[in-house]
Amino acid sequence: MLKLTDVSVNYGSFTAIKHVNIEVTEGEIVVLLGANGAGKSTTFRAISGINKLDNGEIYFQNRAIGGRAPDKNVQAGIVQCAEGRKLFPQMTVQENLRMGAYVHRRKKTEIKHSLENVYELFPILKEKHHHDAGSLSGGQQQMLAIGRALMSKPKLLMLDEPSVGLAPLIVEQMFQVIEEINREGITLLLAEQNANAALSIADKGYVFENGEIVVQGTANELLANDDVRKAYIGA
Repeated sequence: MLKLTDVSVNYGSFTAIKHVNIEVTEGEIVVLLGANGAGKSTTFRAISGINKLDNGEIYFQNRAIGGRAPDKNVQAGIVQCAEGRKLFPQMTVQENLRMGAYVHRRKKTEIKHSLENVYELFPILKEKHHHDAGSLSGGQQQMLAIGRALMSKPKLLMLDEPSVGLAPLIVEQMFQVIEEINREGITLLLAEQNANAALSIADKGYVFENGEIVVQGTANELLANDDVRKAYIGA
């Protein structure tokens, strides 16, 4: 479904990611691990079309998309849920969700169906659909951010640090939801610092350091890797 081949992105004279190679097969959950600043978010922005490629190419469903406008990527099914949620705090829950369906705004029946699916996945959002997004708890805001992304009807959903700042119980619930989304046929690419939780649901992963992939393998291989465990799991 997705392939990055020798991708590099520079911010001026600073190389943010260098010679990155990633493959994501349809139906997989793939996790990008690494500390803040390691290159995970830059990789996401490159896939979305927000960051220009300085080297390499990105393929989605066997088509080169490097340099394609972000809105065209969303229409093709590449949807990113950004770190920090990026909600519209003074708009209601339902208004935020409808913003996620902007590319499908003329398909009113589809939007209604998507809303019903999101509310089924996150019942608390239906309960609070008239509340301002800024009044929600951190966990509820993350649910809303994911729900808004789902309104775009993604084929590939990229979640950037979905567990950051959440209580352990909410983190556990969040990863259960991610698994459920995957079971519904959506391919997932996660950027996470919570390696243990992410690898427990992932098929495979890539470890970033200083903009480069230093380790890759199946989730079980990464969980068994002593260096990965010491650096990211604390064991």
